[in-house]
Amino acid sequence: MKTAVFSARRYDQALLAEANRAAGHELLFIQDRLTAETAALARGCAAVCVFVNDCVDAEVLQRLADQGTRLVATRSTGYNHIDAAAAGRLGVAVVRVTDYSPHSVAEFAVGLLLAVNRKIARASMRTREGNFELDGLMGFDLHGKTVGVIGTGKIGSIFARIMLGFGCTVLGHDTHTDPAFEQSGGRYVPVRELLAGSDVISLHCPLTEETHHIVDAASLAQVKRGAILVNTSRGGLVDTEAAVQALKSGQLGGLAIDVYEQEASLFFQDLSSTIITDDVIQRLVSFPNVIVTGHQAFFTVEAIGQIMATTLGSITAFERGEPLLHRIPGN
Repeated sequence: MKTAVFSARRYDQALLAEANRAAGHELLFIQDRLTAETAALARGCAAVCVFVNDCVDAEVLQRLADQGTRLVATRSTGYNHIDAAAAGRLGVAVVRVTDYSPHSVAEFAVGLLLAVNRKIARASMRTREGNFELDGLMGFDLHGKTVGVIGTGKIGSIFARIMLGFGCTVLGHDTHTDPAFEQSGGRYVPVRELLAGSDVISLHCPLTEETHHIVDAASLAQVKRGAILVNTSRGGLVDTEAAVQALKSGQLGGLAIDVYEQEASLFFQDLSSTIITDDVIQRLVSFPNVIVTGHQAFFTVEAIGQIMATTLGSITAFERGEPLLHRIPGN
């Protein structure tokens, strides 16, 4: 089936092409993001394959449907970038990757925490310049500290187990409790108690209307002073302006993020030779106690392999008229 693959980086093209050898779909690779302006590039394609920063709103879906597109396959678990209700009205099926190596994101979150706490990136830059001073590089033991996990699904639960292995006390908060989280040693508490009692807070929940800016000025005011915030989930969970103010006041002791609420115009591209006009991200990276990475937590051999296989499997199932096992809720 002819499929337009948007936001197709070199690794996407190589790995999708390899995985497609057995499936035999006609893949049209497009480096641009899917927007209302670029939707015309998918003309004649029965399916489009998108990623997290593609825009798949009602307008884009209407344009795609008018061109004959009947399937949207996102190479991600999250689907907040897709208007599921509009897709349903237009008769466009939407599928996602419901499961891919949750260890990849959980392990990366731990890596970010260690990096910001122990000033690893800063130390590395210093030694490259021949500076072996230790001033300004002191962190704290994670052993014996309290870690708050907001969102105890697959990724959050794995992160929690890793932190329990460090000797931490782990508090959790989720609208759906998981007995396995408690059996492993975690304890569910109200979000206010989690914020006030945690030395580290890690976000692992999806982005919805309810969770948008779940970390804002009001919640940051409740955070234990000097706590570290880690976000490897979705950028919109954090009010970035409020986080900047909390960093400036010392209310936040550190911030480690792999996602950013305005990342669509920045991430997954080389802007090193251009002037970045986003003042918020520029302020963030100027803090010595902040680490920002470009949405790479999922980026492991195991995770990417599963993402590509699941995506192509869904396209094949759609072409054959088979049930779509990974169709998004509400579609």
